[in-house]
Amino acid sequence: MRYTLKQIAVFDAIAEYGSVSQAADYLSLTQSATSMSLSQLEKVLGRSLFERQGKQMRLTHWGEWLRPRAKRLLQDARQIETGFSELQGISGELTICASQTPAEHLLPELVSSLDRIYPDVRVKVSVKSSHNVIEDVLSYRSDLGIIEGRCDDHRLRQEIWCNDHLTIVASADHPYAALPSVSFELLEQARWVLREPGSGTRMVFESAIHPHLHQLDVWREYDFVPVLCSLTAHSDYLTCLPYLEVKPLIESKQLVALNVPQLKMDRSLSFVWRADIGEHPLIDCVRETGLRMVEGRSQLS
Repeated sequence: MRYTLKQIAVFDAIAEYGSVSQAADYLSLTQSATSMSLSQLEKVLGRSLFERQGKQMRLTHWGEWLRPRAKRLLQDARQIETGFSELQGISGELTICASQTPAEHLLPELVSSLDRIYPDVRVKVSVKSSHNVIEDVLSYRSDLGIIEGRCDDHRLRQEIWCNDHLTIVASADHPYAALPSVSFELLEQARWVLREPGSGTRMVFESAIHPHLHQLDVWREYDFVPVLCSLTAHSDYLTCLPYLEVKPLIESKQLVALNVPQLKMDRSLSFVWRADIGEHPLIDCVRETGLRMVEGRSQLS
């Protein structure tokens, strides 16, 4: 091979940061050495991998083609290095980006299980909306995403982790709380506080409600679930949230789940990862550990 792992690492870092100087800082190299490595790689491959736009570097078509292959090559190299040094088959670093519900209610137990089973795997976690989780995985900022609802992007693979459902809740003092069922006409008359547009919860709710209602009186939109719960518990607002989020508040009678017989809002929580990365042992470990975890929960329930 006429190219080196160093050149591939330089290419990947520039693609990540969009800047030669930032890539140099990340790799602890001089800017001139970083530029030289990229030039040598482009010369060897006979293709320009970036378009220079001032100080910003944008991937060309060939750079886009190389990116997932470079990621896979670097991951394999790290696996070889850490595997031999630690005598451990599964080791390395994985970045996970999760939407709010799985991040709060499932991810802590998953990371704890990974720490116990694979002590040499280092997991970095971030929390964003489902839309931004998908963007992070597509742009290589995260190796694995955990989202609410569906993803139809052909560039990603999706695997259902577990199932959940959304429920409409009101305060215990709300006039609707004592009703055996709530009609769509009453829902249309209510004031609402909801998750922000782009969240998995909001997308599932709108998909379910729009065939029945075209307009809701939405007063507030927040990306922080405890704010929505507190507003609803202490006012006449309605909100719609995952059952996992509101279950403790329903059990403590701070919130009441409203019965809307015609409204079904089942949804899934899923793993997503890039389809073009090939085999990835760390992603496989996380998925398998997560599936065993929820299987164990269902057996106990």
